[in-house]
Parts: sequence; C-alpha cells; structure tokens
Amino acid sequence: MTTPSMATPDTPDTPAVPVVPSSPAPPSSPAPPALSLRRRRTVLAVCALSMFLVGVDTTIVNVGLPEIGRGLDIGTRGLEWVVDAYTVVLASLLVASGALADRFGRRRIFRTGLVLFGLASLACALAPSLGALVAARAVQGVGASMLSPVALAIVVSATPDPRERARAIGVWAAVFGLSMAAGPVTGGALIGAFGWRSVFWINAPVAALALVLVALFVPESHGQRARRLDLPGQLLLTATLGLTVGVLIEGPRLGWGSPAALTGYALAGLAALGFVLVERRRPEPLMELALFRRPPFATAVLGATAVFVALNVSLLLTTFHLQHTRGLSPLAAGLATLPMALGATVCAPWSGRLVGRYGPRRPLLLAGAFTAAGGLCLVGLDQDTGLPLLLTAHLLTGTGFGFANAPLTHTAVSGLPPSRAGVAGAITSTARQLGSAIGIAVAGALVTGAAPAELPAASRAGWWLVTGCGLFLLAAGRVARPAAGRGAE
Repeated sequence: MTTPSMATPDTPDTPAVPVVPSSPAPPSSPAPPALSLRRRRTVLAVCALSMFLVGVDTTIVNVGLPEIGRGLDIGTRGLEWVVDAYTVVLASLLVASGALADRFGRRRIFRTGLVLFGLASLACALAPSLGALVAARAVQGVGASMLSPVALAIVVSATPDPRERARAIGVWAAVFGLSMAAGPVTGGALIGAFGWRSVFWINAPVAALALVLVALFVPESHGQRARRLDLPGQLLLTATLGLTVGVLIEGPRLGWGSPAALTGYALAGLAALGFVLVERRRPEPLMELALFRRPPFATAVLGATAVFVALNVSLLLTTFHLQHTRGLSPLAAGLATLPMALGATVCAPWSGRLVGRYGPRRPLLLAGAFTAAGGLCLVGLDQDTGLPLLLTAHLLTGTGFGFANAPLTHTAVSGLPPSRAGVAGAITSTARQLGSAIGIAVAGALVTGAAPAELPAASRAGWWLVTGCGLFLLAAGRVARPAAGRGAE
C-alpha cells in the first residue's frame, strides 16, 4: 500500500550547506538510549493510529458527497473543492513538513499536526456553508501534512535495527493502505446512522487520544542536519498544484476555451516554469529535480500519480452512480466498495513479498492488468448494468491498487543512497496526493451538470481513463528491472 514518505533523511551524501543564522539547527547531543521492544511497538502503534486517521479522511468524504451536497445545497463543482482543498494542500506541504520536523523536532511537529487536524475536523463538522467547509478542509490538509511524513520518520528513528525497521514499515504500509480502502465503508456507515457531519466529528476524539499517547510514549527526535526551508519553491509548488486542479474543476463552468480558462492555463504553466527555475538554483531545493533524470524514478512518480487517479476516479464515479442513478443509501454505496477494500488489503502485503523476492516487475504487471481490467468492466456502464459486474470491477481495481504501491515505492528509491531515499519517497507521496486531486477533478468535470439518468453515459470516459492508468502500469512493469540474480522475467 502507499508508504508515506519519510522526513528529510539523517545522513547526507552531499556537502553540508550552512544553516541560516536566524534558524539554527538543533544542537548535537548524545544518541538517546535504545527503546525497549514494548516501547518501540507502542510508538509504531501510536503513529499508525494517526496515519489511519489521515488515510481514512482521504477517502471517507467521497461516499458522503451527495449528502453534503444536499445538506449545504451545493452542486458537483463545489463538492470537488471539498475533497481537493484537502488533497492539494496535503500534496503541497508534505516535503516542507518533513524539513520542519527535522529542524524543530519530529514529536513537536507531529503534535502540532494532530492539534490542527482535530480542530479543523471540528470546524468541518460545524461548517454552515461551502466556503467554511472548504477552508476547514484546507486546514485539515495542513495538519495531515505534518502527520504523513513525520510519523514514519519517528518510527524509523525509534527502530535502529534494519530488519525490525523493515517489518515496522511493512506494518505501517498495510495500516495506511487499509485506511484508504476502509474510508468509503466507514463513511457510509457513519452517514447512514448520524448524517454527513459525523465523518468529521469522529476525527476529534481520535486525534485527542493520539495526542495523549504521543505525550506519554513517543520520544523527541531531530534530523542530524536541519535543511533550509525553501519558501519560494513552496509557494510556487502550491500555486502550480492549486491552479492546475482549479482549472480542471472550474473548466466546465467557465468553458474550456474561455478567456478565464486560458488565463488559468497560462498561470499554471508560468508557476510550473518558475518552480523548475527556482529549484534548479537553490542549494537545498524543496524537490531534487535531478532525480527525474533517472527513468526508473520518473516512471515510479508517474505510476504513483496514475494509481491514485484511477482509485479516486473509481470512487467518485461509483458514489454518484450508486446514490444518484440507482438511489442507494450512503451505507449501501459504501458497502459496494468492500470488494475494492478486500482486494487492496489482501494484495498489498503479497505485493511486498513479491518485490522482495522477484523485484518490482511482477507486481507491477499484475497491478496494471487488474486495474485495466477493472476499468474495462465499466466502460459500457448504463442504468441496467448488474451489481455483480460493478462489484467485480471494484475487486479488480482494488487488487490492482494493492499490487501497485510496493513496487512503485521500491522503484523510486532503488539505487539511491539512504540520504536521498527519503527525498525520493517524499516526491512519490506528493505524486500520490496530486493523483488523488486530479482524479477527483477529472471525474467531477465529467459528471457536472448531468442528470441522474445521464450519469452512466457521462462517466464512461472516466472508466476509459482508469483503463489507461492500468495500461501505463502495465508498460512500467514491462520495462522494470527484475531482482538481481533472477534474470529477465
């Protein structure tokens, strides 16, 4: 499953860059005593709990979108912003939050993220309007960005033994993946029993519990070398992502060839160009763009984006089809995604074992084949399509999702020294969140303005997109290298 990125790694392989005097690095101190096995497992459990919260919140809202729309009297375009305000902010700040944690303390930033996430969740639950809800979701994204990379860095720091660390990361990946798959089912159950606001209320007590556990059990840690904060790069990255997703969401309303849309395209392109130019000149850039010169890394980043485009297109189109076209309740619509959750949960650890034994090729080929098959099942979707075919498509897509993430993460970091592996992981995590945002924006653009009876036909292009994402993964698998000594597969 998706493995969130580590914070900035601790062992540099490049000459150190002097830290700005106004923000000194933490003073060096003797290494803290090793934690007991029970304490290490407790730290893993606490951090996994927080990441389960973030993962669930990424998908739990999808199944509640129709109810949110009815409750606040907003249309599809507004509902897209409810999801993408969270994912765009999260994607933009993942790398910067890791750098902040290395500088000011991982536990400190982690606790700050929990407080922000919990308070923003309360604001979401109380939101009286679309604007208030979108703003609160953006603050949720800020808090989540302080949890996603930082918690894994805490686990890695607390687990010095490489073998035990590998097992801990495996548990971490499985929990995060399970949370992504469990979101729609959990959301459907909560909404059916308590209404749409309950999907946000539930976050507050969980965040409060995590805060208490962090205070009791999680030790403080820092990076051995604090990185400079790349504020220009951060602002340009946020502008690039926000403008790109914004144009996709607002395009149907503005008109794709309207002056406003053309201006949006131009601004997004300029922001992207500015980001590249700034990052190439920074001594410590937000993103190491030189990594993209490595074809395996570039393929892994595009693959991570494709996987999450496919997942989110599938979830949003299914939600609207089942609740609007077929009139199912949120709970029934959430239960319909159970095959997707099952496929993802079963195949994620299997994929990790395949990567360890054979390299990334086999699981990537399986991921591509299953994802493409899931999309192909529904390219002819209409009002009379039987539920068994829909459930089969979800099982295939979830299986593809489960197989995809371990080989993509492996491909991104393979061949890199440890000091660059964290940066590579951060970029792939950003790509996953960008894929989520693009998937929601594209799927929403396809069905915006469509009557319930027209939704199946309007969504067919989305299922072709899911198929295309699977074919891209299949192609990536064909060119991936097998494990050393295994020979070509």
